[in-house]
Amino acid sequence: MASKPVIAKDLSKAFGDFVAVDGISFEIEPGESFAMLGPNGAGKSSTMRMVSTVSPRTSGELQVLGGDPLADGSAIRSRLGVVAQEDNLDAALTLRENLMVYARYFGIGWKQAGRKADELLEFARLADRAKAPVMSLSGGMKRRLTIARALVNEPDMVLLDEPTTGLDPQARHLLWERLYQLKERGVTLLLTTHYMDEAEQLADRLVIMDQGQIVAEGSPASLIAQHVTREVLEVRYPADSTVDFQTLGLRNEPLADRTLVYTDDGEGTLAKLITDGHTPTSSLVRRASLEDVFLALTGRTLVE
Repeated sequence: MASKPVIAKDLSKAFGDFVAVDGISFEIEPGESFAMLGPNGAGKSSTMRMVSTVSPRTSGELQVLGGDPLADGSAIRSRLGVVAQEDNLDAALTLRENLMVYARYFGIGWKQAGRKADELLEFARLADRAKAPVMSLSGGMKRRLTIARALVNEPDMVLLDEPTTGLDPQARHLLWERLYQLKERGVTLLLTTHYMDEAEQLADRLVIMDQGQIVAEGSPASLIAQHVTREVLEVRYPADSTVDFQTLGLRNEPLADRTLVYTDDGEGTLAKLITDGHTPTSSLVRRASLEDVFLALTGRTLVE
């Protein structure tokens, strides 16, 4: 049986008096897509840097691909693919040259590197831009090329730190498609994101982090079932409204511009509010999401 790609126990990272990661524990299974969800500053990227062996842990235990990052960093890195937050492609080189040069860092021969580059450009849907300079690419194309580059060494695990930040919806969905294909191939994925829909789409399991700690862990479906209800009713009332949801026996989360009412029957709950004389100025019934889980746990939105 394959060993677990990542095992973390009471893992912490401090920068002086600031504790970025505060004693977290988690494990990742082989071939699993595992996400770390949370707002900026939650500790996701600091955790990712420790797993990728470029930042030493302050305390706790960490095992990556069977080794200790403090002692086996070089061997671990040779088996990892890393997609950092910021693209660090060589803008003066073509797409194909970027992949080939990067392959040489892993001791891959020039001819083999060329074949690998062509294969990865096809995977990233960039084959028609093989001879174009990187500087000519859109943001989404650069992210796809960065992911392709992370695969040149056929890694056992790919780390993706906020892979779709700043991309438009079309580019995000295409990138999700590429990542899903990797998952189907059995590649272990560890990604950080503050986009809840992204985690819901890509993750088999996830942790929600806040202020350096893990506040929830599980599959997207299990977290929704555990922490919120099947549906959410979003209602808006005038600023001078005095609707007391607690007195009405309704679990709710007040936001700046609307109130979320957690219920298993959104339409039925709305009808009851109207019958009781509490007709909202606008309403929406939708299924519950990971965003609702986060709100229920922390009382604030993820994107900060």
